[in-house]
Amino acid sequence: MKINLPDKLYYSIGEVAKAFDVNTSLIRYWEQEFPIIKPKKNRKGNRYFTPEDIKNLQMIYHLVKEKGYTLDGARVALTTNSRISETITIIDRLEFVKAELLKLKESLGDRDSEE
Repeated sequence: MKINLPDKLYYSIGEVAKAFDVNTSLIRYWEQEFPIIKPKKNRKGNRYFTPEDIKNLQMIYHLVKEKGYTLDGARVALTTNSRISETITIIDRLEFVKAELLKLKESLGDRDSEE
């Protein structure tokens, strides 16, 4: 899943939840379940996620939502497999290439119908 967030130092929980298309409660739950997610908190307790947190959330999302891992399984995979991040990067690139190819195919189809 490609996450579209602007380049910033910190993201609110609402921005993160919207980017992943999940509820804020799920983000808070994952924060409790996965020690690698450590958002900064202000005096009011508002969470601010760093790009590193986003990367970790993306790995968790990939394992749990896309691959169907249990939370325990995802925890084990995160601690034993450092290639997950690499795999997610490759998947994102492939999804981008696929989208570009579909655009190209569509534009070529439009050209054929004009002739």
